[in-house]
Amino acid sequence: MTGLPDWLEPLPDAAAQRALDAWAIEQRHVPGLELMERAGRGLADVVAQRVPEGVIAIVCGRGNNGGDGFVAARLLREAGREVDVQLLGAPRDLRGDARANCERLPGAPPRPFHPGSLMEVAGIVDAVLGTGSSGAPRGEALDAVETMVAAAERGIPVVACDVPSGVDASTGEVAGPAVHAVATATFHAGKPGLWIAPGKQRAGEVTVVPIGIPADERPDVGDAAIGLIGEGAIAGLPERDAQATKFDGGSVLVCGGSPGLTGAPSMAAEAAARAGAGYVTALVPASLNLVFELRDAEVMSVPLADVDGLLASEAVEPALARCERTDALVLGPGLGRSDGAATFARELALHAPLPLLLDADGLNAHASGTALQRLAGRTAPTILTPHGGELARLLDVDGDTVRARRLACARAAADRASAIVVLKGDDTLVVEPGEQGRVGVSRGDAPALATAGTGDVLSGVIGALLARGVEPFDAACAGVELHRRAGRLAGARVGVEGTMARDVIALLPYARRTD
Repeated sequence: MTGLPDWLEPLPDAAAQRALDAWAIEQRHVPGLELMERAGRGLADVVAQRVPEGVIAIVCGRGNNGGDGFVAARLLREAGREVDVQLLGAPRDLRGDARANCERLPGAPPRPFHPGSLMEVAGIVDAVLGTGSSGAPRGEALDAVETMVAAAERGIPVVACDVPSGVDASTGEVAGPAVHAVATATFHAGKPGLWIAPGKQRAGEVTVVPIGIPADERPDVGDAAIGLIGEGAIAGLPERDAQATKFDGGSVLVCGGSPGLTGAPSMAAEAAARAGAGYVTALVPASLNLVFELRDAEVMSVPLADVDGLLASEAVEPALARCERTDALVLGPGLGRSDGAATFARELALHAPLPLLLDADGLNAHASGTALQRLAGRTAPTILTPHGGELARLLDVDGDTVRARRLACARAAADRASAIVVLKGDDTLVVEPGEQGRVGVSRGDAPALATAGTGDVLSGVIGALLARGVEPFDAACAGVELHRRAGRLAGARVGVEGTMARDVIALLPYARRTD
């Protein structure tokens, strides 16, 4: 069906979902009314669970999203629930399947949208704007969205039909007011905007409702370029056998460190070892080498030329020499932001002849001039792992822009650097370059990872997988999933508030188990 690996659960965007719907109706002769009936039934089930008693208001738009709302209203009324159906516009404006389901509605017909009444119900169904909507809501839809937002702020639960109105289903962008749902019933498959922030924060609990679109092969129909990362991403990772030596596990170089920031490369190196690397070496400032020798017994350290504890340009050649005997390089943790360290990072990144993961101050070193674009000239794979602030600096935009347009910004950086971008967050995105580049989206829900040092851990994990010969996109997705699972384990065992990065490192081997 798609170009995605099996372990990425497809998230079709609006265009792909439209193509799937049309294919099912036109090529496989599934009546549109049947698709809408199943969608509305699934929506009604979610509403009944979330609003078990009291009056339910269903606010319907004039399109198919409203049609799904009419089906849910009919089924809920048939189950004995009191349902107030409100319509944006007039019934005569309805067309096709939505009109047919409006006419099937038992009891009182839809009444015009009445904002004040939404503050007097037990729950609300948002069936206003569907997956095809983009940009800020306008006109009567804007009034409805703003009213539902106000109702949610007063504690009235809102259940969204397919996607919360105001959220772009394809990107997660929110251009204006958007509904804050406690739950979303989405049809056939999840949508990118339900899993990518800021849309993810509006969707609540997502339930995927099967609607009867045939599951057989559909060449060039409804292909998804975006998918949710599943545990299958780590199921096929290479494992050591009885004859393996430490060199078979792959060799990782971790380069970084500066006064006050020796912990970052140490944690990246330890994480690489815990993630399966057979041999890990830290390239560190010579004046701080003793710190690393005392901190990490299992990690080799190599002192490089420094100035006041910061790596200098003279260290580039010996670092490159080390790269010739290594399988992957992690560059940047704790590197510092001096001019000399930045020059060192840019030169080493550009000329290192092996897979490179660039993080932290290694990224900041490329946040000026054409440094980011120069990475496109590398001969080996490149992975960038910024958080939102670092990505903003790389693209020379403000942080609000990245927060509002995470997918677009990650794609922009991937294209400029011809690199895979891992944009960290609860919805961590793994983005390939190119207009049709694949995107892996983390399921998140690992709040214990919101602590200092866990980004360094992720860098070490992905570096280890690169060193084992895993393809870069696969390595990045698998590393994100391993990191997420370890974070969840740490939160459960230690407690979310007390988890430290070292707790996550210690649980990486357990996170790899999928049985």
